[in-house]
Parts: sequence; structure tokens; C-alpha cells
Amino acid sequence: MIKATSANTVRERLEAARYASRALAITTGAERVAALEAIAVALERDSGAILSANEKDLATGRENGLAEGLLDRLTLTADRIVELSAAVREIAALVDPLGQVVRGSTLANGVRIEQVRVPFGVVGAIYEARPNVTVDIAALALRSGNAVVLRGGSAALASNTQLAATLRGAIESTGLPADCIQTIDDFGREGATELMRSRGLVDVLIPRGSARLIETVVADSTVPVIETGAGIVHVYVDADADTSMAVSVVLNAKTHRPSVCNAAETVLIHRDAVSRVLTALLDALRQAGVSVRGDAEAQGLSADVEPAAVDEWATEHLNLTLGLHIVGTLDEAIDHIAEYSTHHTESIVTNNVRNAEIFLARVDSAVVMVNASTRFTDGGVFGFGAEVGISTQKLHARGPMGVTELTSTKWLVRGDGQVRN
Repeated sequence: MIKATSANTVRERLEAARYASRALAITTGAERVAALEAIAVALERDSGAILSANEKDLATGRENGLAEGLLDRLTLTADRIVELSAAVREIAALVDPLGQVVRGSTLANGVRIEQVRVPFGVVGAIYEARPNVTVDIAALALRSGNAVVLRGGSAALASNTQLAATLRGAIESTGLPADCIQTIDDFGREGATELMRSRGLVDVLIPRGSARLIETVVADSTVPVIETGAGIVHVYVDADADTSMAVSVVLNAKTHRPSVCNAAETVLIHRDAVSRVLTALLDALRQAGVSVRGDAEAQGLSADVEPAAVDEWATEHLNLTLGLHIVGTLDEAIDHIAEYSTHHTESIVTNNVRNAEIFLARVDSAVVMVNASTRFTDGGVFGFGAEVGISTQKLHARGPMGVTELTSTKWLVRGDGQVRN
């Protein structure tokens, strides 16, 4: 067993994580599964302490006027802890990505070549007011053989401190290094800055949170960044969309959990569908407490539509506010999405197969859907157990990120003394 260090600086913790990552990289899948099972058990065992710490964060958040959407993300309950424990077990049950052969060949001279999956090494994560992310990222990192350094923000300080203690203790009880999970929350913004500048100690950095947080990390980090995006998410109701389906999809996309990044922020409705769809949709949204803000045409169609803000189409509300824009063609809808989307998730509701295929082909987002709620963009729903985040960039990973997205590859070459002529 590798004993945990008593690191007192950010650099010392990063160095401890780097050292632990080397030990973790050569563990067996069974050893990592055992550690994940220990985490699942420990989360439920320590539920009382975790909830107590979380209540401290919630009380502080309310005193500081934290927005309702952020308070929702911050909140842990007994049921949510059970769900976290179940997600850890789902991650444990995934196929081990390490050592998987991506491709290979044998050269004419007998040299054998294989490209195999390996851990990144040390993964850094910066996120806001989301204590569940502490568990999700730590578990995914462990399953994929990576050490992880967590910066979860001041709003969730007590929750994340307790969660990190629970996770580290569980891992160490199975003989794996506790230092493969590090938190630097106690170092505040200075710690986050040092994490972003720790190229060489940290292999990749993943920001998860507001557009402002993500932009800051992308701009300031010297560590390679996998960019996760804010969710300016669209649902387009096509000319021949089924009315009932359109209402159901939009309502779920907006109201199922409005504070998360895969919730819809704008609905686009084809002008030819307005007479069939709009009244039923606005009635359903009003009953759900949704405030609808529309363009001039939409306002003229219903008193329930408030004027759109100047920056309406570029705003991620994360609450029960929805933008409404009337369009005349499929092309106009696609052009609007191209201008304002954060390339997260977009959905079309249509009975026209050709239009569906055009939408799938031309919309440039990480996840593009037909006749489905945008709320399905989620690592757990996609079968990953959980997710590191939703990647909106195009390099290496795109969309929900699970264990495979936390691996790189290396080439293994085996010969019998061959030399190149």
C-alpha cells in the first residue's frame, strides 16, 4: 500500500498525484473495480456527514444570494447520494478501457505493431457548485487509471472536503494510493490558477461550469484543456411536426431540470406549424411556470409571450425562462442555431424524414437529435455511468465524456531484432 502524503502546498499535492498516477497506471481492472465498490459503500455509510457538510454550503449559499439554479446544483439529498453510489457501481461495471487494442498490424518483416489505450496520467478538473461532480469525475478517473486533482469552488467547499475524505479513505482501504484523488479547494483562486499553470504535472484540464469559468480556463491555462461548453440548446419544431410530440419534447427539454446545461434555452417554430402548435405549447409552458420571451412576430401571436431581451438568443438562463423565435424555413432555423449555439445539443421535432436527415447532417453540435428531448445528452443516460462533462470542442472527445474519453493511446512495437533498411 502506498501511504497518502501530508502535502501542504498545491505543488506538493500535484506531485503526489503524479506519483500516485504511476502506481495506478499498472493496477489491474479488478483492483480498480474493488476500489470503486469501496467508494460506493463509503458514500452511503458517510451519508450523514456528507449531508451535514452540504447543508453548511447551502446555508452559506442562501446567505450570499446564490441563484436558485446554482442552489439546485449544489444540493445533495439522501436519494441523490444513493444515486451517486449506484452510478459508481455502474462505472465499475464498464469494460476496462486500459489495454484495449485500437488497431494493429504486422509488417512484412514480422514487426508487430499495436495501438493501445492508456491513462492520461493526471486529470485536473475545475467546476462550480456541483458536489456530485466530485464523485463522478473521481470515479471515472479511477476506472480509467488516472489520478485526479479537483477544484470544486468555494460554494461547495464543505461538501467537497467531506466527499474527498470519503473517497480517499475508501480507496486507501483497498490498497490503492489515496493520493490519486486530490482536492485543492482550500487554496482558493490561487490554487486554481496554479493548477492551470501546472503543465508537466497535470496532463489535461477539464473545466465544467458557467461560460465565464470555461472561457477563463481556456484562455489562462498552459495545461491542455478539453473544453466543455455552456448549453445554449435549441429545439426546432418543423413545419409538419406532430403537435403532441412537439409539446412533450419542448416541455421536457425546458422543465425536467432547467438548471443544467442540456436544458433547452430557445425553441424555434416554423411559421407553418404555429397555428397548430403554439397555443398548446404556450398553455403547457405556462402551467409549468415557464416565462416565454419571443421575437416581435411571436409577441404578436400571444399575450403570453414577453419581449425578448436584447441578448436573448445568446443567453443561458438555467431557469424557467425560454426564448421563442419564429422561422420561415428549415435553413433559417439551422442558420439561427449556427449563429447562437454553443454546439452542445440541438433537437428537431418533425415527421419529415428528409428534413430530419438534413438537420442531423448540417447542425454542428456535439449531440444532434430527432424527435427527442435534449435532456438525453448525459453520460449516465448514454451508458457511461456518469460523465466528466459534455465536451463541445472537436479534438479527442466530443459530447458526453466517460472512461474512454479519459484515455490516450500509445504504440507498442514488438520485434525479433529487425532493423530498417
